Amino acid sequence: MCPGASPCGRSPSASEETTMNDHRRLGRELGLFDTDPLMGAGLPYWLPDGAAVRYALEEYVRDAERRAGYRHVYSPVLGKRELYEISGHWSHYGDDMFPPMELGGEQMLLRPSLCPHHALIYRSRPHSYRELPFRMPELGGMYRSELSGVLGGLTRVRAIQLNDAHIFCTPDQVAEEASAALALIRAAYDAMGIEASRYRLSLPGPGGKYVADPELWRRSAALLREVLDGSGVAYEAVEGEAAFYGPKIDVQIADPGGRESTLSTVQVDFHQPERFDLRYIGADGAKHRPVMVHRSVIGSLERAVAHLIEVHGGAFPAWLAPTQVAVLPVSEAETEQALRLVRRCRDQGLRAELAAPDEGSLGARVRAARLVPYQAVIGPREAAAGLIALRLRDGSRLDPRPADEVLHEIGRRTRSRGTG
Repeated sequence: MCPGASPCGRSPSASEETTMNDHRRLGRELGLFDTDPLMGAGLPYWLPDGAAVRYALEEYVRDAERRAGYRHVYSPVLGKRELYEISGHWSHYGDDMFPPMELGGEQMLLRPSLCPHHALIYRSRPHSYRELPFRMPELGGMYRSELSGVLGGLTRVRAIQLNDAHIFCTPDQVAEEASAALALIRAAYDAMGIEASRYRLSLPGPGGKYVADPELWRRSAALLREVLDGSGVAYEAVEGEAAFYGPKIDVQIADPGGRESTLSTVQVDFHQPERFDLRYIGADGAKHRPVMVHRSVIGSLERAVAHLIEVHGGAFPAWLAPTQVAVLPVSEAETEQALRLVRRCRDQGLRAELAAPDEGSLGARVRAARLVPYQAVIGPREAAAGLIALRLRDGSRLDPRPADEVLHEIGRRTRSRGTG
């Protein structure tokens, strides 16, 4: 039965569709991810098909960042306790961090965030105003000591692979950089075939978890309001959802049951540049303090894939599909030619698999490959003429065409990263 289809042919109710497209069930059925008690709660592992989806997302976002002038780095997942004391995470966020590990008389911590490490990387070299904005992205691991009761599937995990970036810029560059980050987020959502449920300006609320600096909050909130107003998106301001060091734009998504969560974010931070004494040399030859813009285009890869599973019911856009081309020989006589086509697809960077005749009738194999965007059928006539009869995921069939022509078209469509 196709994901999202009703067992009796009628349209599914909202509760049925929520259950059927729940990523925890569907992701396991499709062989995307799983868990094991010996690894522990909140620590899912990726199976080959899930890893293919994740890798495609990683390639997309790295490419988008490179084109936008970002320069990638790698940083360790451990840091000294002193690092997080300086950043403010230890005092404001310590309850969500894993306990320290004693190593050689020092306390080491799994990082809860990448920003302190990026601040150190920026600080390691002198910078001129001519270099700014300096856009530093990383697809890196971070760790949260989530309680067992809130863990679930890929949406709430303890080991997170985050698409993160920090932009070090002059004060007069902040609004433009934050607006550009928001544009990257909207373009990524179009490519992934998902929609934001709403945009939220997350502000501080009552309580002591926030940095005590009223002027900092006023300046950064005003900048983010300017960005949101200039973008033309509707948004609402919500108290109590800010980061401890500053306000943020949160791009919210909703699952089939209407439960909302944050996927992407843009934040303005005056606090950590001060704490780490970050500097750049201005046009006047004097030292100045940069502003740090935090942004994540697709958020954590875990939560992004969970949402994609639920939105698409496993029928991912072609560029994200674990298998992009299923090659189906009608009989054993066409199997060798089908294998050659699989190899040609892979040589061109396409994810292709053979659906051999011993796996069932042609009809059964077509149904088994129902989530694959392109099904290449090779029968006696196609084999003799070097043609491919292409079936699309929507059930339509194209006239047999030369293999080179078909592969060129499939490659063009997948490289365009559209939602078809």
